[in-house]
Amino acid sequence: MHSRKGPGFVPVSPWGLRLPQKFLFLLFLSGLVTLCFGALFLLPHSSRLKRLFLSARTQQPGLEVMSDVAGHPPAREQEPPPNPAPAAPAPGEDDPSGRASLRRRKEWPRRIRPTGPREEAPATRGHGVSAPRPGEESVRFSFDFSAFRSRLHHPVLGTKASERKKRRSRVRAQREKVKEMMQFAWQNYKRYAMGQNELRPLTKDGYEGSMFGGLSGATIIDSLDTLYIMELKKEFQEAKTWVEESFHLNVSGEASLFEVNIRYIGGLLSAFYLTGEEVFRIKAIQLGEKLLPAFNTPTGIPKGSVNFKSGSWGWAVSGSSSSSSILAEFGSLHLEFLHLTELSGNQVFAEKVRNIRKVLKKIDKPLGLYPNFLSPVTGKWVQHHVSIGGLGDSFYEYLIKSWLMSAKTDTEAKDMYYEALEAIETYMLTVSPEGLTYIAEWRGGVLDHKMGHLACFSGGMISLGAEDAAEEKRAHYRELAAQITRTCHESYARSDTKLGPEAFWFNSRREAVTTQLSESYYILRPEVVESYMYLWRQTHNPIYREWGWEVVMALEKYCRTKSGFSGIQDVYSSYPSHDNKQQSFFLAETLK
Repeated sequence: MHSRKGPGFVPVSPWGLRLPQKFLFLLFLSGLVTLCFGALFLLPHSSRLKRLFLSARTQQPGLEVMSDVAGHPPAREQEPPPNPAPAAPAPGEDDPSGRASLRRRKEWPRRIRPTGPREEAPATRGHGVSAPRPGEESVRFSFDFSAFRSRLHHPVLGTKASERKKRRSRVRAQREKVKEMMQFAWQNYKRYAMGQNELRPLTKDGYEGSMFGGLSGATIIDSLDTLYIMELKKEFQEAKTWVEESFHLNVSGEASLFEVNIRYIGGLLSAFYLTGEEVFRIKAIQLGEKLLPAFNTPTGIPKGSVNFKSGSWGWAVSGSSSSSSILAEFGSLHLEFLHLTELSGNQVFAEKVRNIRKVLKKIDKPLGLYPNFLSPVTGKWVQHHVSIGGLGDSFYEYLIKSWLMSAKTDTEAKDMYYEALEAIETYMLTVSPEGLTYIAEWRGGVLDHKMGHLACFSGGMISLGAEDAAEEKRAHYRELAAQITRTCHESYARSDTKLGPEAFWFNSRREAVTTQLSESYYILRPEVVESYMYLWRQTHNPIYREWGWEVVMALEKYCRTKSGFSGIQDVYSSYPSHDNKQQSFFLAETLK
């Protein structure tokens, strides 16, 4: 029987709906889907939605800002920003499940600023922090605290699951020991020198010194991040309260630009990024403004000191071209000053360090090397003395870290670092008759066959930079980092105290030891253990932990006094005299 089409007859669809009904249903369904998905883009800003719909690159606004500030527009296709080498986990953090980390976040109240554009802090108004100029809104503060904090805590790396239980008790006990040393150093500082720059443990009083221009509390501010990551909550709160109530910037002395930057501004920035507490951000910006007059030179290369009272760079009236600035000092401002721009919206900080980079790129360099002294008047090298230790050291460190901090977009810093490292390796790297690799000092083509304690940071630096070197150089740089770190360990192992001298030499008779009493002291410096830490993180070779523990035991035996830790005057004496000074960097770096 055949069906017939007639008036009013409509075929039935397979769903049991007649065609007009089917079309109406599909129309309704498509409208509903459009409405639902469209509503997502009308909802308030949400990081959860960002994770669903935006790429990983756009979830790192702080890193994009840094590349912009550095003068390099963000690349269209970026590598994901690297996880920094994680800090050693605090006690209780061996559990990779993250329960301890969650517990910390609950116990530590903090005020976190939003990740969107920031209004200018009231405390900075009227203090020279200007609003961004047209077209510069992209550098307003947008640091992603959640992304940053997610990188802070990690389980111990380099241990297999089968080894973790065996090592946990020993590692935890060692960690607790270092934490106890930090508490001991802090408590004695608080008891005898609270508010002053450093503790003198033998005389049980404080020391102000002259290089901070009248600023106080260097130990407090330098120690903030160490206290925090060691979970010394009571001590951290004591330090924070002092900053809030007693850290005054109305001083009138002459200060070292470099020392104020790394100890005070660096300490405040670290504390701010760890906690989000506004007091640290505001103080850092205000202090940064007080350093700006140091840059008022003919070249923009800053003088090494600034007078907080007059705001001048002191010696300018003489017009002497022989006055010089030190490479390690003016070359070690980049990291902090870019963050000051990011946190304040004021471009002047970034402009100052960008100009330093410009001058250094333009100037002729002997054999590709960077001498240690530069005239801020003429923009020319004053001497042809090159060292990767004192006077030069942190300039190179800041180059590779600027590359990493920018999420690997600051290619200028990267190129300058690897070019400098190649020149250093070509003209300064030496291997002794005993097979010890070291970086000598270069004086116009003549080598001084010595290495300073300050140069021993270079093993860690080279290890850190190996990953981003040309592929054919990576294994070489890892091996070079290990060899230099081994040499620095030898300078410790060959002393009676198992602590290293301020400088050590290589000659036909003795190697990796000092040749004069004036270089045999140890002032609680961190550079050797810093390289141990980097090499441990990069290789997970347990020898670096063992070497680090040797230093802990030597510090306990020879540097611990009844009222704090002190440097010693002769590492080659089994009964060394103390220098009566607990350096702020001992708490800020060595113990960390």
